[in-house]
Amino acid sequence: MNSLPIFLPMALFAFASSITPGPNNIMLASSGLNYGFRRSVPHMLGISGGFMIMLVVTGLGLGTLFQTWPVLHDILKILSAVYLLYLAWRIATAGPVTTAEHSGRPFSFIQAALFQWVNPKAWTMALGVIAVYVPQQDFLTNLLLSALLCGLVNLPSISVWTLFGMALRRWLRQPGVVRAFNVLMALLLVASLYPMLRN
Repeated sequence: MNSLPIFLPMALFAFASSITPGPNNIMLASSGLNYGFRRSVPHMLGISGGFMIMLVVTGLGLGTLFQTWPVLHDILKILSAVYLLYLAWRIATAGPVTTAEHSGRPFSFIQAALFQWVNPKAWTMALGVIAVYVPQQDFLTNLLLSALLCGLVNLPSISVWTLFGMALRRWLRQPGVVRAFNVLMALLLVASLYPMLRN
């Protein structure tokens, strides 16, 4: 119970970080449009599950490595930028909805979970949770509870973006309009690199 005053603000932080635009949500909006909600479920579960694992591993010492060897953080930034640019290209060149539904493949659980390790927003959120919200007393228990809380808040928050993309299918029936939407999502994904590259 002593941790309750910490976990309530942590839940608000997790909600604000999860619901606002970022690489995960931009890709989920595109996935909802192109593949529908059901086929995007593994992608959503992979994001939440992958972040929970990432938060625990980072809390157990990976974050300290970046402080000890800053070059590792620089390497991660480069890998993140390259991979996000590749994903932006994939989204921008996705075909019309009917074509994508039958021939394309949304992210799998594993792909989405692994993507969190090169997602700059996920790193910012994980390091913020550990540095600000996880109580140092009984650290491991509180870290595991924090990961569970973040996952429970994250999943419904990111689902909103998949539903948003899916809802757009009613209005984006023309292939040219769908292509324009995908290009816009790709440009937003590229724009999400700016805060990371600026630092």
